[in-house]
Amino acid sequence: MTSNVLVTGGAGYIGSHACKALSKAGFTPITFDNLSTGWADSVKFGPLEQGDLLDLTRLQEVFQKYKPIAVMHFAALSQVGESMLDPGIYWRNNVCGSLNLIEAAVASDCMRFVFSSTCATYGEQDGVTLTEDSAQHPINAYGASKRAIEDMLKSFAQSHGLKSVIFRYFNVAGADPDGEVGECHQPETHLIPLMLDAIDGKRDALTIYGTDYDTPDGTCIRDYVHVMDLVDAHVQGLSWLLEGKESTVFNLGTGTGFSVREVIDHSSAVTNKAVPIVEGVRRSGDCTRLVSGSQLARSKLGWTPKRSTLQAMITDAWRWHQTGHYDK
Repeated sequence: MTSNVLVTGGAGYIGSHACKALSKAGFTPITFDNLSTGWADSVKFGPLEQGDLLDLTRLQEVFQKYKPIAVMHFAALSQVGESMLDPGIYWRNNVCGSLNLIEAAVASDCMRFVFSSTCATYGEQDGVTLTEDSAQHPINAYGASKRAIEDMLKSFAQSHGLKSVIFRYFNVAGADPDGEVGECHQPETHLIPLMLDAIDGKRDALTIYGTDYDTPDGTCIRDYVHVMDLVDAHVQGLSWLLEGKESTVFNLGTGTGFSVREVIDHSSAVTNKAVPIVEGVRRSGDCTRLVSGSQLARSKLGWTPKRSTLQAMITDAWRWHQTGHYDK
Protein backbone atom coordinates (compact mmCIF):
# COMPACT_ATOMS: atom_id res chain seq x y z
CA MET A 1 0.00 0.00 0.00
CA THR A 2 1.32 3.41 -0.96
CA SER A 3 2.38 5.70 1.86
CA ASN A 4 2.07 8.90 -0.20
CA VAL A 5 0.37 11.83 1.53
CA LEU A 6 -0.53 14.92 -0.52
CA VAL A 7 0.50 18.03 1.44
CA THR A 8 -0.90 21.26 0.06
CA GLY A 9 1.22 24.24 1.04
CA GLY A 10 4.10 21.88 1.78
CA ALA A 11 6.62 24.56 0.76
CA GLY A 12 5.29 26.95 3.40
CA TYR A 13 6.11 27.40 7.06
CA ILE A 14 3.84 24.84 8.72
CA GLY A 15 3.60 22.59 5.67
CA SER A 16 7.35 22.10 5.38
CA HIS A 17 7.58 21.12 9.04
CA ALA A 18 4.67 18.71 8.50
CA CYS A 19 6.52 17.12 5.59
CA LYS A 20 9.51 16.49 7.84
CA ALA A 21 7.28 14.94 10.50
CA LEU A 22 5.52 12.76 7.91
CA SER A 23 8.82 11.55 6.49
CA LYS A 24 10.07 10.72 9.96
CA ALA A 25 6.86 8.73 10.55
CA GLY A 26 7.42 6.63 7.41
CA PHE A 27 5.21 8.47 4.92
CA THR A 28 6.21 10.11 1.64
CA PRO A 29 4.97 13.72 1.59
CA ILE A 30 4.00 14.97 -1.87
CA THR A 31 4.12 18.75 -1.77
CA PHE A 32 1.55 20.59 -3.88
CA ASP A 33 2.30 24.32 -3.82
CA ASN A 34 2.07 27.28 -6.17
CA LEU A 35 5.13 28.84 -4.46
CA SER A 36 3.36 32.19 -4.09
CA THR A 37 4.38 32.30 -0.44
CA GLY A 38 6.29 29.03 -0.04
CA TRP A 39 9.89 28.21 -0.89
CA ALA A 40 11.08 25.42 -3.16
CA ASP A 41 14.18 25.18 -0.93
CA SER A 42 11.90 24.04 1.92
CA VAL A 43 10.80 20.92 0.02
CA LYS A 44 13.38 18.43 1.28
CA PHE A 45 11.45 15.35 2.34
CA GLY A 46 9.57 14.31 -0.81
CA PRO A 47 8.76 15.49 -4.35
CA LEU A 48 7.43 18.95 -5.25
CA GLU A 49 4.52 19.28 -7.65
CA GLN A 50 3.99 22.92 -8.51
CA GLY A 51 0.38 23.88 -9.09
CA ASP A 52 -2.55 25.95 -7.90
CA LEU A 53 -5.63 24.67 -6.06
CA LEU A 54 -7.79 26.66 -8.46
CA ASP A 55 -6.47 24.47 -11.30
CA LEU A 56 -8.62 21.35 -10.98
CA THR A 57 -6.99 19.62 -13.95
CA ARG A 58 -3.54 19.97 -12.39
CA LEU A 59 -4.85 18.60 -9.10
CA GLN A 60 -6.35 15.60 -10.87
CA GLU A 61 -3.01 14.91 -12.58
CA VAL A 62 -1.20 14.84 -9.24
CA PHE A 63 -3.78 12.56 -7.61
CA GLN A 64 -3.54 10.20 -10.57
CA LYS A 65 0.27 10.20 -10.50
CA TYR A 66 0.78 9.55 -6.78
CA LYS A 67 -2.50 7.96 -5.62
CA PRO A 68 -2.13 9.37 -2.09
CA ILE A 69 -3.74 7.64 0.87
CA ALA A 70 -4.61 10.99 2.47
CA VAL A 71 -4.54 14.76 2.08
CA MET A 72 -3.00 17.18 4.56
CA HIS A 73 -4.31 20.61 3.63
CA PHE A 74 -2.35 23.71 4.71
CA ALA A 75 -2.47 25.90 1.59
CA ALA A 76 -4.39 29.12 2.24
CA LEU A 77 -4.18 32.86 2.36
CA SER A 78 -4.00 33.71 6.06
CA GLN A 79 -3.54 37.43 6.74
CA VAL A 80 -6.39 38.76 8.87
CA GLY A 81 -5.89 42.39 7.89
CA GLU A 82 -5.75 41.60 4.18
CA SER A 83 -8.90 39.51 4.48
CA MET A 84 -10.74 42.52 5.89
CA LEU A 85 -9.62 44.75 3.02
CA ASP A 86 -10.01 42.25 0.17
CA PRO A 87 -12.33 39.42 1.24
CA GLY A 88 -12.94 38.27 -2.32
CA ILE A 89 -9.51 36.74 -2.74
CA TYR A 90 -10.01 34.79 0.49
CA TRP A 91 -13.33 33.33 -0.60
CA ARG A 92 -11.94 32.56 -4.05
CA ASN A 93 -8.57 31.11 -3.06
CA ASN A 94 -9.36 29.41 0.23
CA VAL A 95 -12.90 28.20 -0.40
CA CYS A 96 -12.98 27.56 -4.14
CA GLY A 97 -9.49 26.06 -4.06
CA SER A 98 -10.45 23.76 -1.20
CA LEU A 99 -13.60 22.67 -3.00
CA ASN A 100 -11.46 21.63 -5.98
CA LEU A 101 -9.14 19.74 -3.65
CA ILE A 102 -11.96 17.91 -1.89
CA GLU A 103 -13.64 16.97 -5.15
CA ALA A 104 -10.37 15.75 -6.66
CA ALA A 105 -9.66 13.69 -3.54
CA VAL A 106 -13.11 12.07 -3.55
CA ALA A 107 -12.90 11.36 -7.29
CA SER A 108 -9.58 9.58 -6.64
CA ASP A 109 -11.01 7.61 -3.71
CA CYS A 110 -8.65 9.42 -1.34
CA MET A 111 -11.05 9.52 1.58
CA ARG A 112 -8.88 10.74 4.46
CA PHE A 113 -8.43 14.48 4.93
CA VAL A 114 -6.47 16.37 7.61
CA PHE A 115 -7.37 20.05 7.56
CA SER A 116 -5.51 23.02 8.99
CA SER A 117 -8.25 25.29 10.31
CA THR A 118 -8.02 28.11 12.84
CA CYS A 119 -9.32 29.39 16.14
CA ALA A 120 -10.28 32.51 14.16
CA THR A 121 -13.48 30.62 13.31
CA TYR A 122 -14.60 31.34 16.88
CA GLY A 123 -14.38 35.11 16.52
CA GLU A 124 -14.45 37.47 19.49
CA GLN A 125 -15.09 35.43 22.65
CA ASP A 126 -13.11 37.14 25.36
CA GLY A 127 -12.62 35.75 28.83
CA VAL A 128 -13.15 32.10 27.92
CA THR A 129 -10.92 29.22 26.95
CA LEU A 130 -12.26 28.02 23.65
CA THR A 131 -13.31 24.40 23.23
CA GLU A 132 -14.37 22.46 20.16
CA ASP A 133 -18.01 23.11 21.14
CA SER A 134 -17.64 26.90 21.37
CA ALA A 135 -19.87 28.80 18.97
CA GLN A 136 -18.22 29.82 15.70
CA HIS A 137 -18.71 33.51 14.87
CA PRO A 138 -15.72 34.59 12.76
CA ILE A 139 -15.21 38.34 12.50
CA ASN A 140 -13.04 38.37 9.37
CA ALA A 141 -13.04 36.73 5.96
CA TYR A 142 -10.04 34.55 6.83
CA GLY A 143 -11.85 32.88 9.72
CA ALA A 144 -15.09 32.73 7.74
CA SER A 145 -13.39 31.02 4.81
CA LYS A 146 -11.92 28.36 7.10
CA ARG A 147 -15.31 27.74 8.70
CA ALA A 148 -16.80 27.31 5.23
CA ILE A 149 -14.21 24.65 4.40
CA GLU A 150 -15.05 22.83 7.62
CA ASP A 151 -18.69 22.86 6.51
CA MET A 152 -17.71 21.46 3.10
CA LEU A 153 -15.86 18.59 4.74
CA LYS A 154 -18.94 17.76 6.80
CA SER A 155 -21.12 17.84 3.66
CA PHE A 156 -18.80 15.50 1.78
CA ALA A 157 -18.73 13.20 4.80
CA GLN A 158 -22.51 12.87 4.52
CA SER A 159 -22.59 12.51 0.75
CA HIS A 160 -19.43 10.47 0.04
CA GLY A 161 -18.10 9.17 3.36
CA LEU A 162 -15.06 11.44 3.37
CA LYS A 163 -13.36 11.21 6.78
CA SER A 164 -11.59 14.23 8.20
CA VAL A 165 -9.64 15.50 11.16
CA ILE A 166 -9.91 19.26 11.58
CA PHE A 167 -7.39 21.16 13.69
CA ARG A 168 -8.20 24.64 14.96
CA TYR A 169 -5.24 26.65 16.22
CA PHE A 170 -4.06 30.21 16.18
CA ASN A 171 -0.52 31.48 16.69
CA VAL A 172 2.13 29.04 15.54
CA ALA A 173 5.73 29.86 16.42
CA GLY A 174 9.23 28.43 16.58
CA ALA A 175 11.18 26.43 14.05
CA ASP A 176 12.68 23.00 13.46
CA PRO A 177 15.31 22.57 16.20
CA ASP A 178 17.53 20.79 13.65
CA GLY A 179 17.55 23.89 11.45
CA GLU A 180 16.42 22.13 8.26
CA VAL A 181 13.31 24.28 7.79
CA GLY A 182 11.91 27.37 9.46
CA GLU A 183 9.67 30.39 9.14
CA CYS A 184 10.09 32.90 6.32
CA HIS A 185 7.27 34.97 4.85
CA GLN A 186 7.50 37.82 2.38
CA PRO A 187 6.06 40.07 3.58
CA GLU A 188 6.42 38.85 7.13
CA THR A 189 3.32 39.30 9.32
CA HIS A 190 3.93 37.07 12.36
CA LEU A 191 4.89 38.64 15.67
CA ILE A 192 7.98 36.67 16.65
CA PRO A 193 9.90 36.84 13.32
CA LEU A 194 8.97 40.53 13.01
CA MET A 195 10.38 41.06 16.48
CA LEU A 196 13.57 39.20 15.63
CA ASP A 197 13.93 41.31 12.48
CA ALA A 198 13.70 44.43 14.65
CA ILE A 199 16.23 43.06 17.14
CA ASP A 200 18.91 42.47 14.49
CA GLY A 201 18.20 45.64 12.51
CA LYS A 202 16.40 44.19 9.50
CA ARG A 203 13.54 46.57 10.28
CA ASP A 204 13.54 49.80 12.23
CA ALA A 205 11.08 48.70 14.90
CA LEU A 206 8.30 46.32 15.81
CA THR A 207 4.85 47.91 15.63
CA ILE A 208 2.45 47.01 18.44
CA TYR A 209 -1.01 47.19 16.86
CA GLY A 210 -3.20 48.44 19.67
CA THR A 211 -2.28 49.26 23.26
CA ASP A 212 -5.80 49.96 24.54
CA TYR A 213 -7.24 46.45 24.67
CA ASP A 214 -9.01 45.33 27.83
CA THR A 215 -6.03 43.26 29.02
CA PRO A 216 -3.59 43.75 31.92
CA ASP A 217 -1.03 45.58 29.75
CA GLY A 218 -3.32 46.86 26.99
CA THR A 219 -2.04 44.55 24.25
CA CYS A 220 -3.97 41.62 22.79
CA ILE A 221 -3.47 38.08 24.07
CA ARG A 222 -2.85 34.95 22.04
CA ASP A 223 -2.18 31.27 22.66
CA TYR A 224 1.10 30.15 21.05
CA VAL A 225 1.95 26.60 20.00
CA HIS A 226 5.31 25.36 18.74
CA VAL A 227 5.26 24.37 15.08
CA MET A 228 6.86 20.99 15.87
CA ASP A 229 4.15 20.19 18.42
CA LEU A 230 1.54 21.29 15.91
CA VAL A 231 2.74 19.04 13.09
CA ASP A 232 3.12 16.11 15.48
CA ALA A 233 -0.61 16.47 16.13
CA HIS A 234 -1.27 16.40 12.39
CA VAL A 235 0.62 13.13 12.00
CA GLN A 236 -1.35 11.74 14.94
CA GLY A 237 -4.53 12.94 13.23
CA LEU A 238 -3.54 11.06 10.10
CA SER A 239 -2.94 7.91 12.16
CA TRP A 240 -6.38 8.43 13.72
CA LEU A 241 -7.96 8.28 10.25
CA LEU A 242 -5.83 5.34 9.10
CA GLU A 243 -7.11 3.43 12.12
CA GLY A 244 -10.63 3.91 10.78
CA LYS A 245 -11.81 6.27 13.50
CA GLU A 246 -14.53 8.88 13.10
CA SER A 247 -14.21 12.41 11.77
CA THR A 248 -13.26 14.73 14.62
CA VAL A 249 -12.43 18.38 15.36
CA PHE A 250 -9.53 19.18 17.69
CA ASN A 251 -8.31 22.46 19.12
CA LEU A 252 -4.54 22.79 19.47
CA GLY A 253 -3.17 25.17 22.05
CA THR A 254 -1.70 25.35 25.51
CA GLY A 255 -4.66 27.01 27.19
CA THR A 256 -2.33 29.81 28.27
CA GLY A 257 -2.36 33.21 26.59
CA PHE A 258 0.48 35.70 26.34
CA SER A 259 0.18 39.38 25.51
CA VAL A 260 2.26 41.08 22.86
CA ARG A 261 4.28 42.84 25.54
CA GLU A 262 4.96 39.55 27.33
CA VAL A 263 6.29 38.04 24.09
CA ILE A 264 8.51 41.11 23.63
CA ASP A 265 9.89 40.74 27.15
CA HIS A 266 10.67 37.04 26.60
CA SER A 267 12.38 37.82 23.29
CA SER A 268 14.61 40.38 24.96
CA ALA A 269 15.55 37.82 27.59
CA VAL A 270 16.33 35.07 25.05
CA THR A 271 18.37 37.27 22.71
CA ASN A 272 19.79 39.54 25.39
CA LYS A 273 18.86 42.47 23.15
CA ALA A 274 16.25 45.20 23.41
CA VAL A 275 13.30 45.15 21.02
CA PRO A 276 12.75 48.56 19.38
CA ILE A 277 9.00 49.19 19.33
CA VAL A 278 6.49 51.65 17.92
CA GLU A 279 2.96 51.84 19.26
CA GLY A 280 0.29 51.81 16.55
CA VAL A 281 -3.50 51.66 16.32
CA ARG A 282 -5.55 48.47 16.38
CA ARG A 283 -5.90 46.44 13.20
CA SER A 284 -9.38 45.73 11.95
CA GLY A 285 -10.47 42.16 12.68
CA ASP A 286 -8.12 41.50 15.59
CA CYS A 287 -9.65 39.92 18.71
CA THR A 288 -8.73 40.98 22.23
CA ARG A 289 -8.05 37.52 23.63
CA LEU A 290 -7.93 34.18 21.88
CA VAL A 291 -6.91 31.13 23.92
CA SER A 292 -7.52 27.59 22.73
CA GLY A 293 -7.96 24.63 25.01
CA SER A 294 -6.79 21.26 23.73
CA GLN A 295 -8.03 18.72 26.23
CA LEU A 296 -9.72 16.66 23.52
CA ALA A 297 -6.49 16.35 21.53
CA ARG A 298 -4.68 15.29 24.68
CA SER A 299 -7.26 12.70 25.72
CA LYS A 300 -8.22 11.25 22.32
CA LEU A 301 -5.06 11.65 20.24
CA GLY A 302 -2.64 11.42 23.12
CA TRP A 303 -1.11 14.71 21.93
CA THR A 304 1.36 16.23 24.35
CA PRO A 305 2.98 19.56 23.38
CA LYS A 306 6.66 19.30 24.29
CA ARG A 307 8.15 22.58 23.06
CA SER A 308 5.25 25.03 23.39
CA THR A 309 6.82 27.41 25.88
CA LEU A 310 7.76 30.96 24.93
CA GLN A 311 11.36 30.15 25.89
CA ALA A 312 11.60 27.20 23.47
CA MET A 313 9.62 28.83 20.66
CA ILE A 314 11.66 32.03 20.68
CA THR A 315 14.96 30.18 21.13
CA ASP A 316 14.28 27.91 18.12
CA ALA A 317 13.02 30.84 16.04
CA TRP A 318 16.11 32.93 16.94
CA ARG A 319 18.46 30.07 16.03
CA TRP A 320 16.78 29.73 12.62
CA HIS A 321 16.66 33.51 12.15
CA GLN A 322 20.39 33.81 12.63
CA THR A 323 21.15 31.33 9.86
CA GLY A 324 19.92 33.85 7.27
CA HIS A 325 17.99 31.19 5.33
CA TYR A 326 16.09 32.54 2.32
CA ASP A 327 17.52 36.05 2.73
CA LYS A 328 17.16 37.68 -0.64
